[in-house]
Amino acid sequence: MEEKNLRPKTLSEYIGQKNIIKTLKLFIEAVKKRGAPSEHLLFYGPPGIGKTTLACVVANELKGDIKITSGAAIERGGDLAAILTNLKNNDILFIDEIHRLPKPVEELLYPVLEEYFLDIVIGKGPSARTVRLPIPKITIIGATTKLALVSSPLRDRFGLILRLDYYSQSEMVEIILRSSRILSLPITKEAAIEISKRARKTPRIANRILKRARDVLEVEKYKVVDEKLLDNLFKLLEMDEVGLTSIDIKYLRLLAEKFAQNPAGLETIALSLSEDKKTIEEFVEPYLLQLGFIKKTPRGRLITPQGLQHLGMIKTMI
Repeated sequence: MEEKNLRPKTLSEYIGQKNIIKTLKLFIEAVKKRGAPSEHLLFYGPPGIGKTTLACVVANELKGDIKITSGAAIERGGDLAAILTNLKNNDILFIDEIHRLPKPVEELLYPVLEEYFLDIVIGKGPSARTVRLPIPKITIIGATTKLALVSSPLRDRFGLILRLDYYSQSEMVEIILRSSRILSLPITKEAAIEISKRARKTPRIANRILKRARDVLEVEKYKVVDEKLLDNLFKLLEMDEVGLTSIDIKYLRLLAEKFAQNPAGLETIALSLSEDKKTIEEFVEPYLLQLGFIKKTPRGRLITPQGLQHLGMIKTMI
């Protein structure tokens, strides 16, 4: 419940993503004038940057209820039918990780997106027949971290495709100060800046750090979240000054020391770290690439001079 409380309720409360907010204001205004939604939305971008939050904001602005599900949870056509028949006009259906929808379910969604009808096949073989069920005038919002995995027929049926990007440090500070007010957590501006440096430009991570800071404040009986409190917290969380955790440092040291700054393949890195490839590719590498600490080459992953500098090693790379 608490995580929901930290989410903004309206577009005017939302911090960052300025162009997207402008576009959504226009979209919502048009929907209100027409009296019925005519376009569906697809949000894409990295995890934790506000796709679900924006869907909830759109639902609030349209004065409709929101039903949240995920592509992996809708396994059969019957699951989709059960969800759609329980919705009413003006409601929002939010499908997270929409690229994980099974193909038969995805195809059932096409007439829903285009005409507000669900085609259900009853029976099997020669006696099978198709029944068209009318669907309430709803807005479907899809979200994905991997736009390339959303098939073209599905992607093309969304009227508005919006990319959410990482937040600037000033936006992150604003988000942290706002969340601390909601949590009634006293915090200094300097502490908010320190959290923003380690939050990987992602509100979800910033809010997670803030909640752990609250734990330290309550247990250690601090009066305010300041830099001293955060020093203790970051030691506990094994988080350095740019937000790298122990697994990130192990990854960099592996490339710098074990592989002597030579290219290494993903599988070799995963085996060396005793982690699965997906964790490395989706959780560890994106931020290291953002910071410019590693680069991907056709021969494998390489540590950069910036990465070596962060480890305090001599820059010997060419």
